[in-house]
Amino acid sequence: MTTTQWPIAQLLDLSGQVAIITGANQGIGKTTAEVLHAAGAQVALLARTTDSLTAVADALSAQRRDSALAIPTDVAEEAQINQAVEQVVAAWERVDILVNNAGLVSPGRFDQITPADWQRILNVNLTGAFFCCRAVAPIMERQRYGRIINISSISAQTGGVSGGAHYAASKGGMIAMTKTLARDLGSANITVNAITPGQIDTRPEFLTAEQRQRLEGMITLGRLGKPEEIAYPILFLASPMGAYITGATLDVNGGILKR
Repeated sequence: MTTTQWPIAQLLDLSGQVAIITGANQGIGKTTAEVLHAAGAQVALLARTTDSLTAVADALSAQRRDSALAIPTDVAEEAQINQAVEQVVAAWERVDILVNNAGLVSPGRFDQITPADWQRILNVNLTGAFFCCRAVAPIMERQRYGRIINISSISAQTGGVSGGAHYAASKGGMIAMTKTLARDLGSANITVNAITPGQIDTRPEFLTAEQRQRLEGMITLGRLGKPEEIAYPILFLASPMGAYITGATLDVNGGILKR
């Protein structure tokens, strides 16, 4: 085979596509926005924190004019999501990729979780992702094209280390929702997949040296993951390379869970 027959660079080129990334002001969401932007996509960044969100969008727009939008949004509020998607369509006329990354983590034994705590985590992590999918689906159906990537968690598979029952339940629900949406949207050439990250090194200051050593000892590769090591699989699923993958859950955890 020659490079002409397998144009790898073209297969990872997202030029002309529009991506919405939630929780895009920091960590995995920020890095994903940077990676998809580097691949040529125009990116709409959603998060509640205005200053950091704007800083990310400004940095990307400095690289390529009018290629990034910062849209302060609380994904737990359906009206705000609908308004954000309308703003994206008004600017760029389409939505090709949705990355549901926004999420809250909350620890605690099950009997210490208040009803308000439970609802807050479910509202952001699961219901917010559902609202986002529902907002973009009609647009993708009209286009006869779309890629939805839901960022779940290894906690959905193991019960979790740092998150409580409400967090694990929300992330487990996201995997189940992914499978159902893949079935519902497949006839419109829309793929829906989930990624389950393991322990990713997004906030190093939150771990003591002892905690880091203990976590690294549990991971086959002997280290925590990097945000880009989640962003790259997202790029793969969003690209033509992932065109025949839907309803799948991709484990990206350094070997801490093998199945």
